Amino acid sequence: MKKLRGFHMFLYGCADLVSAMAAWALFYYFRAQGEGKTIEDGVINDHNFWYGLVIVPLAWIIFYWIFDRYRDIYRLSRLTTLVRTFFLSLAGVVIIFFTLLLDDQADDVSDYVQSFFRLFLLHFIITAVVRMIVLTIASRRLRSGKITYTTIIIGGNQKAYELFEEIRTRKKSLGNRLIGFIESETSGPNALDGHLNKLGTIDQLPEIIQAYEVEEALIAIETSEHNKLKGILDVLFDFNEEVLVKIIPDMYDILLGTVKMNYLYGAVLIEIRQGLMLNWEKLVKRLMDITVSIVGLILLLPVFVYIMIRVRLSSAGPVFYSQERVGLNGKPFMIHKFRSMYTGAEGDTPQLSYDGDGRCTPWGAVMRKWRLDELPQLWNVLIGEMSLVGPRPERKYFIDKIMEQAPHYKHLLKVRPGITSWGQVKYGYASNIEQMLQRLKFDILYIENMSISIDIKILFYTMLILLQGKGK
Repeated sequence: MKKLRGFHMFLYGCADLVSAMAAWALFYYFRAQGEGKTIEDGVINDHNFWYGLVIVPLAWIIFYWIFDRYRDIYRLSRLTTLVRTFFLSLAGVVIIFFTLLLDDQADDVSDYVQSFFRLFLLHFIITAVVRMIVLTIASRRLRSGKITYTTIIIGGNQKAYELFEEIRTRKKSLGNRLIGFIESETSGPNALDGHLNKLGTIDQLPEIIQAYEVEEALIAIETSEHNKLKGILDVLFDFNEEVLVKIIPDMYDILLGTVKMNYLYGAVLIEIRQGLMLNWEKLVKRLMDITVSIVGLILLLPVFVYIMIRVRLSSAGPVFYSQERVGLNGKPFMIHKFRSMYTGAEGDTPQLSYDGDGRCTPWGAVMRKWRLDELPQLWNVLIGEMSLVGPRPERKYFIDKIMEQAPHYKHLLKVRPGITSWGQVKYGYASNIEQMLQRLKFDILYIENMSISIDIKILFYTMLILLQGKGK
C-alpha cells in the first residue's frame, strides 16, 4: 500500500510537470498571436521557447518540492492545496518574470504587465484544475476504502470503544485499517475486548509500531489516564515521519501550547504534529548557516590567528580541543574549540565547567567570558554537523544522566545542535545536571516553535550577551 501511495505521489508530481509545460507553451502561443507572429516564428523557431519548455517546468518541480507538500496526496486538503497553489503560482511567476522575461523587448510597461498576468493565470488555472482533479480522484479512493493506513487505537475503555464504533459505522471511510488497540489500563476488562485485537500495552508501543508498520495512531484514553498522555506522545513523536497522530478533540485543552493543530477530520479526530520547520524554512536556515559560517571564518581570520597565539602562550598543549558530542539523530561528531583548559584537566570522568573553574587557564577564562573558544565551531556549522542556532550538543555521558530524569530530552536530537540556543540565551551555561534540566525546558520550547524569525531573535540576543561579556 505504501508503494502504491508513493507511485500516486509520483504521478501527482508528473501532473504538475505537464501542467507547467502546458502553461509555458500556451503562454508563448498567445504572445505570438498578440505580436502578429506565426506559430513557426513566434513559437517553434524561438529557441527561448524550447529552453523554457525544459528548464521552467523542472524549476517549478524543485520550487514545489521546497515550498509545497510533496508527501502523500491522500493527506492533502483540496481547499488548502488550492489556496497554496495560488500563492505559489504568484511567487513562482514573479521569479520567472524577473529572471527570464524582463529582458524581452516590449513597447511599454503595459506589455510587461499583460505578459505577467497571462503567464500567472495560465499556470495557476491549469495547475489548479489538474490538481483538483487528481485530489478528487484520490479522495474518492480514500473514502471508498481502496486506500488505507495501518492504524492502531491507543486506549481500550469507553472513549476508545466509541471511537472504534464511529470509524466502523461511517458510510465513507477515513482511510483507517484498524489492526488492534494498545491497552492503557492493565487492570480490569477493556471495552474493546472482543472487537479488536489487543496488541500489547503502552510500554510496548515502540516495538508494536515497528512490528506492525503502524502509519496512524489514534489516542483515545480516558480523562483519568491523562497523566499518561505525555509519555505516549514522547514515543509517537520518535516516529514523527512515519506515524500520523490523531486525538479526540476534547483533549485539546491538554495539548494547548505543546502541539499544533493542523486539520479537522469531521467531529472525530484532530491531527497533531510536532512543531518542526517546513522544507523551505529548513532550506533558508541551512543557507543562513552556510553564509554566516563562510563569512565568519573569512572575516574573523585575524582574530583566529591572535587567539591561536594567545592559547599557545597560555600553557603547554594544542591550540584546538576536540571532543565527541551527540548530534542530529543521535549521530556522534567531533566538536571543535580553542583550548581553554590545561591539558588533561578533566581526567577520566567527564566534568562540567563552572564559574571560577580552576582548570581554565587565565586566557581560557577570558575566552569563555566572551565565548571566543566557540568560534572554531563555525567549521562544524559549515560542514553540516551543527547549526548557528539549536540545542547545545552534549556528551553521551551527560545525556544518559539527563534522560534518567527527563526522557523527553531525546527530542533535542531531532534537530541539528547549535553554537547558541534559546536555553543558553535564557539560562546560560549549565554547571550541573539540575541546571541542564532547567535549560532543557527552553530547548524543548525552541523545538516546538522553530522558525527563522526565532533563530534571528536568538542570534540577536546572543550578540548582546557577547558584547556585555556575559558568556560565562
